[in-house]
Amino acid sequence: MADAWYAVWTRSRHEQSVREQLQQKGYEAFLPTITRWSRWKDRKKKVDWPLFPGYCFLRFDGGERLRILNCSGVVRIVSFNGEIAPIPDEEIDGIRTLIESELKYDPCPLISEGSMVAVVSGPLKGVTGRLVRKGSQARLILSVHLIGQGVSVEVDAADVRAL
Repeated sequence: MADAWYAVWTRSRHEQSVREQLQQKGYEAFLPTITRWSRWKDRKKKVDWPLFPGYCFLRFDGGERLRILNCSGVVRIVSFNGEIAPIPDEEIDGIRTLIESELKYDPCPLISEGSMVAVVSGPLKGVTGRLVRKGSQARLILSVHLIGQGVSVEVDAADVRAL
């Protein structure tokens, strides 16, 4: 097998450690990050967080997966139907180009229109509804099925997760 990019699923908050271990083993690892303000009781500080929490990207020969899986913090290599799934170079290159640019960016989950979602942050945290679009804006529809009525509200797509 030729070298290709793969997504490595990591334990929660182990993305940085996994990247460092894999780089020490000689692999090309990529961990895109986003800088955010974090607040503690006594201070506020800019911190780099993984853009895709729980994942690190790695270029390797698919036959070397056992060496990857033996790294501390690695859960598995993303696969479908038992086969590890390569990521096209163009997708990794596009993310790299964005990260290296001066543009502002935010993570945005790929949730299809009409999917049931749960709000995971913000003032509506814990609320579930159906995600729709109105123009370029994502909207959450909250329904009262018994009376066949609902209400929609604009939401940030980064604040919802598919159910």
